[in-house]
Amino acid sequence: MKLGILASGSGSNLQALIDAAGRGDLGPGRIAIVGVNVAGCGAQSRAEAAGIPTFVLPHKEFPSREAFDAALAAKLNTADVELVVLAGFMRVLTPGFLDAFPRRVINIHPALLPSFPGIHAQTQALDYGVKVAGCTVHFVDAGTDTGPIIAQAAVPVQDGDTAASLQERILAEEHRLYPAVVRALAEGRVTIDGRHVRVRSA
Repeated sequence: MKLGILASGSGSNLQALIDAAGRGDLGPGRIAIVGVNVAGCGAQSRAEAAGIPTFVLPHKEFPSREAFDAALAAKLNTADVELVVLAGFMRVLTPGFLDAFPRRVINIHPALLPSFPGIHAQTQALDYGVKVAGCTVHFVDAGTDTGPIIAQAAVPVQDGDTAASLQERILAEEHRLYPAVVRALAEGRVTIDGRHVRVRSA
């Protein structure tokens, strides 16, 4: 399965996927292309260092979200991408893009959805006083972090946690969970019926 990874920031989840691919831990999943919308971001540097075909598509150069997403889909299609993996891609995708890759766009979010969608999830969790936080891999739909949930990992909230310390421990789980879900998808072990997702064991 050819993977297209989209990122905007430092690229730590991208690096986890690159490392997993190097170990053979993505199964038949192969990173075909990486796209970024912020020139010079860490994700771009990581992809280029790994020798992965990479493109930069600044969203500010387009007159609308729809125009940007159409160009983005076209770039991914040039690499015959079968699964779009969002790894810190700070853009809300339009229905037009999602229609181009139906049930083939996934994201990872640093909270146990449906709790604490959107930005600053760790701060939201601490402000609410939860005892358990975590991360969620989900299919992307037209909402914000509202798509069907594929897998989650829990992270206990410790006394004295700050948003930064909680984020660090959640990120460690993200780096474990995301490659495992990508492998399951590449191996055809994920089925979806409406909002209900089933992941078969390897």
